[in-house]
This record gives sequence, structure tokens and C-alpha cells, in this order.
Amino acid sequence: MPIDLYEAMSTLRAVRRLRPDPIPDDVLQRVLQAACWAPTGGNQQPWKVVVVTDPAVKKGLQDIYRPEWQRYVVGFLGRLEGQPDQVVEPWKRVAKAGDYLADHLHEAPAILMFCGNPAAMAITDAKLDRVSMVGGGSVYPSVQNAMLACVAEGLGCTLTTLHCLREAEVKELLAIPDSWATLAMIPIGYPVHRGHGPITRKGPDVMAAQNSFGTPWPTGSQESP
Repeated sequence: MPIDLYEAMSTLRAVRRLRPDPIPDDVLQRVLQAACWAPTGGNQQPWKVVVVTDPAVKKGLQDIYRPEWQRYVVGFLGRLEGQPDQVVEPWKRVAKAGDYLADHLHEAPAILMFCGNPAAMAITDAKLDRVSMVGGGSVYPSVQNAMLACVAEGLGCTLTTLHCLREAEVKELLAIPDSWATLAMIPIGYPVHRGHGPITRKGPDVMAAQNSFGTPWPTGSQESP
């Protein structure tokens, strides 16, 4: 169903509770086409998405993902200790939804595993004295396009990267070449509850700067769409 682009962007939130109902082929095709429209460095499209629908392979991904989530969430909740209830409770709900995803990942009708080929990327920051980040810019726009298409199609989705902690096993399971990397795992499906909706994010007054890093963007100078 058509949806305003700004509405899609402002309602794209992590939906971790997904029904096992199959996704029609034409719907999945539109999501994948949206990913293919994304810009990439030099228009090389140095990425590929493995669409996992086989129950045994999905179970294999869950077996990899679930223990990593269980370890992660202990630290996640530990950082909330001593915080007031109004701060803690929303994050506890997020953790509970994450528990659901970890326990039911294999039931998602499709899991999108986005991969990238570093050899085909113009990684202009490769030699800088910091973690290289530019290569992801040729993959993550396709991830975002796919997720926005999910909003338009009424599909829930969420982006996770915890599988990267055991990437060798993921690559073996999905027969991904050694020279490629995995960048994002996106389970998609129809939501158990209402799915996407209003999100809470910092705005341009915090996230944008004018002309230099330390000069805040003038509050109220730009109207929201």
C-alpha cells in the first residue's frame, strides 16, 4: 500500500515479534527491489542479500544468534542498574522483545542476511588510524531501503548484527564466500501486534551542526515535513 516517505521514515521502528505467516512472493520481490535501488559507491552494488526461508537454515541462524543475544542482554540490563523506573521500564520492554526474537527467530517467514564484498568497495578510509567505516556505506543504504519497503508493505522488521560475533559459522551455514563479509541480519514478517509506529529520536537541534562540528543547528530554523 502506498505510504508517504516521511511517514515511513518516522514510523520505522524495531519490530521483533513476528508472525510465522508466509510473505507473498510479490511482496518479498518489492522489498528486494527496493534494496536494489539503493545508491552504492561507484554504482558498483558490492553487496548481496541471502533470503533465508528454509526452516532448517533459519533454525541454524537462531542457534547462532540466541546465545549471543542472551549474553548481550545481561550487560544491557546491567547498565540500567540504579536508574529510575521511568528510565528502566521502557528498556526492559525492549529487552523482553529481544528475548522473544531470540526464542522465535526461526519462525520468521524470511531472514535477510546482507553481505558485502570489500574487494569491490572504494574504502577510502582503509588506511586511516581508526576503525574503517566507509565500506558499510555501500551496503547499509540497501538495508534501509528494504526496511522502509517493509513499512510500506505492512511487514515488521529489525536490524541486528550480533550474528557477526560468530560470522564464520554464519558464512558456512549460508555458503557465503570467505572474501565476503556479513553486515546485517533482518528478520521480516507480519507483526504479532501493531508493528511500526511512532519513534523517539533526537532531532536536528541535537544531531545537526551548522558549518562546524560544535555549532548547533539553529532550533526552529527548519520546519518538519
